Amino acid sequence: MPELAENIHRTAPPALGPALLARLRAICGEQHVLTESIQLRTYESDGLLQYRVTPGAVVLPGDAGEVRDVVRACGDAGVPWVARGAGSGLSGGALPVQEGVLIAVTRMRRVLEIDLDNGRIVVEPGVTNTEVSLAVGPTHFYPPDPSSQIVCSIGGNVAENSGGAHCFKYGFTTNYVTGLEVVLADGEVVHLGGHEVDAPGYDLLGAFVGSEGTLGICTRVTLRVVPKPETVKTMVAFFATTSQAGETVSEIVSGGVVPGAIEMMDTLTIQAAEQAVGAGFPTDAGAALIIELDGSIAECDACFDDVVAICERNGASSIRIAEDDAERALIWRMRKAAFAAMGRLAPNYYVQDGVIPRTKLPEVLAAIAALSEVYGLRVANVFHAGDGNLHPLVLYDGEAEAERAEELAGKIVEACVDAGGSITGEHGVGVDKKRYMPRMFDEPDLAAFGHLRCAFDPRGLANPGKVMPTPRLCGEVPGPYRVHPLERDGIAERF
Repeated sequence: MPELAENIHRTAPPALGPALLARLRAICGEQHVLTESIQLRTYESDGLLQYRVTPGAVVLPGDAGEVRDVVRACGDAGVPWVARGAGSGLSGGALPVQEGVLIAVTRMRRVLEIDLDNGRIVVEPGVTNTEVSLAVGPTHFYPPDPSSQIVCSIGGNVAENSGGAHCFKYGFTTNYVTGLEVVLADGEVVHLGGHEVDAPGYDLLGAFVGSEGTLGICTRVTLRVVPKPETVKTMVAFFATTSQAGETVSEIVSGGVVPGAIEMMDTLTIQAAEQAVGAGFPTDAGAALIIELDGSIAECDACFDDVVAICERNGASSIRIAEDDAERALIWRMRKAAFAAMGRLAPNYYVQDGVIPRTKLPEVLAAIAALSEVYGLRVANVFHAGDGNLHPLVLYDGEAEAERAEELAGKIVEACVDAGGSITGEHGVGVDKKRYMPRMFDEPDLAAFGHLRCAFDPRGLANPGKVMPTPRLCGEVPGPYRVHPLERDGIAERF
């Protein structure tokens, strides 16, 4: 979009010169430095296709040492860089910088250490989410499970603090990262945390997880894994309305039951996913509520009948209980196919991500329906009902409706904040939602974020133009006060 290029690149970075490119090729090998336009097109956006920027070069390092040397080379040349994993992010967080370097870690796919006695696994950032659970199975698993888990990488999960269907009970990525090896923007290698949980001192590990690549790039990740539960029981209850399903969620949670997962799909989402998967969900249902209990057999048996009774009390038209692992997998395939299946309803969709208090679900869904009517665009809703993390999908047809779809998606974010929620639950801020940061945070908070970022990256070379609503200058201009060009243009402020 033209306004994006203007906002991010009004002050262009130094052009990639032959000396830097030669140095990058010497580090990673000729075949792992991409500069041809047809090659670069592959990397011009992440999973949020509405934003596109062509990088100056793409570098694919093979190990941590090459990452360090690439970052140092960029630092010496004053060229900005962006870290990228699988490119499945949905906020423009891995959007390249024009004339900058994109550092893709997709070749770094090694599992470095497995220590099940202590519940730890050490991996490189290109290892996928699913591969972690496969590596520690069948006795253990890695709980954070984004819908894109078969392709999304651990490095990207760390950058965005990814969640997933089971985050209500088990928590997010930040609850499972115990140690990181990080390359800072000047090429310095630092180690944050380790194998233990909650190391003493400043929580730099917590600051890095979810920082969206603005503080550095991780090259080694130590993760906590947990034993698989003794048993799992999965059901899906169908309701006439999302309000009924929402009341069911509130009653289950307030009653003291903590499901392993509790997910909701509305009518449009059911219709799209059913076309793709064919799981036998009724396409006229107003909502499908997927509830999964896990733990000891005694615990699940004790809670199961209570959950069924709550669903029936709140008007469930039918309840389907998974009889075996195959049926359980089919139910989850329906849920995790939701995003991709939207292509069966419309040629384009704009995915949004916001959080609301669970009790505000009916009124926010009503607000989304009203906005859908005003803008004349359909909105499909699928969400992690247990923790109020909504994923509205704005459906639209071609470029003529793209601007209207983006505006509607923004209004949904504002509705979430107005309800006491957040602009993002797990997709991150990136470029897509940085304009809404002042809706949540006051100026002192934003200034604190800026100071932290400057402490890690004083020159602003790591993933510039992301998260913060405007670029901010680190420190003062030496000597007598002079107006910086960014200040003069009104796109940055001094602090």
